[in-house]
Amino acid sequence: MSIRLTAGDGQQYHLSGRLDRDTVPDFWRQRDQWLPADTAFSLDLSALSRVDSAGMAMLLHLDKQLRSQGQQVRYQGVPEQLKLLLTLSNLDTFFDDAEHQEGV
Repeated sequence: MSIRLTAGDGQQYHLSGRLDRDTVPDFWRQRDQWLPADTAFSLDLSALSRVDSAGMAMLLHLDKQLRSQGQQVRYQGVPEQLKLLLTLSNLDTFFDDAEHQEGV
């Protein structure tokens, strides 16, 4: 299974599949094809079946790129596996805002 980004209702997007060292490089290289153009949107991560450190790094880079382009992203459904990786990397505050925006 690879990574898939699908559009939901309005400015809601869903990331599903495996976000790991095997899938991230190709997915990231093709980001111009799948990056949302919305100035503000939410990204649901609940359908990710696996996230490793490469997946975490991709999400951090994605967030940085979007913000540098003036886009605002809100994260929903952050998997426990990703939360643990962020905590172990001392980056556990990264999704703090997302926790307060679960219903957005």
